[in-house]
Amino acid sequence: MSTKERATERSAGQQARDQLLAAMPLTERRIQSATVSTAVLEGGDGPPVVLLHGQGEFAAVWINVIPDLVRTHRVIVPDLPGHGASEVREGGRLDADTVLTWLDELIDQTCRARPPVLVGHLLGGAIAARYAVQHGDRLARLVLVDTMGMGWFRPAPRFALPMMGFVARPTPKSRDRLFNQCFLDMDRVGEQAGEQWEPLLDYALDRARTPSVQAALRSLIPQVGMKPIPSDDLTRIGVPTDLIHGRHDLQVRLRTAEAASVRYGWPLHVIEDCRDDPAAEQPEAFLHALRTAIGPSGETKASGEVEPS
Repeated sequence: MSTKERATERSAGQQARDQLLAAMPLTERRIQSATVSTAVLEGGDGPPVVLLHGQGEFAAVWINVIPDLVRTHRVIVPDLPGHGASEVREGGRLDADTVLTWLDELIDQTCRARPPVLVGHLLGGAIAARYAVQHGDRLARLVLVDTMGMGWFRPAPRFALPMMGFVARPTPKSRDRLFNQCFLDMDRVGEQAGEQWEPLLDYALDRARTPSVQAALRSLIPQVGMKPIPSDDLTRIGVPTDLIHGRHDLQVRLRTAEAASVRYGWPLHVIEDCRDDPAAEQPEAFLHALRTAIGPSGETKASGEVEPS
């Protein structure tokens, strides 16, 4: 690809990002956390909620649930290190320790008044869980959404093949082939997103083609997401914890969440008609499950209450 073509692609990606940010009731700022110049979206008043997206994603993927959450909470949504517009400093390491330091400093800079509810999806869930092992005292509650880290990451072949195809050659066709396995009904997700669907698709493709994002995935997936978090560590999580999981997830099977719920006594909220992204595919059901866990204004319910599947 020529220099001119790369500049045009970057410009198109930035335009897509700008359109997505304009549609959200949040303000973007940049903070320095660990070795990462971090893009953070913030808005709303009330108890803080920090949302961590999944691998290869970016903060705007929470767009379907943010407008509801900002009515009762202060919402903090960063791009993960090396993802979206969060840039790892040249020469900086991106490993498990760095990411946990990054999250600790992010919470320190954005949640000074009171501990946040920490919500993590897929890779973001693995990061959140690992953080809670060490720093549960800094959290009000932990919510893990279709989370990695509860077992070995072994997606179904029908997901793994298009995933590898998209990573190897990011094109509109390979992107859509993968997204059709992320969602039970991709057309319905597009209809719910409305005018923001095309920018979401465009920015996802732009980021997948970005070398720094590719490098971040090569570092973080093996170190943070691929291997299970030791059960002795998960047992040490003292903060109240809930699981939210799409019934038809092909990345992290429901049985993984069911086993974790039984083993650690974490309530499990199963989202019907959904694969691995409940916030995007079933936003109303996701918000109901989240508010069941954290309360309408952030009051956490008693630990150990199990939501019927």
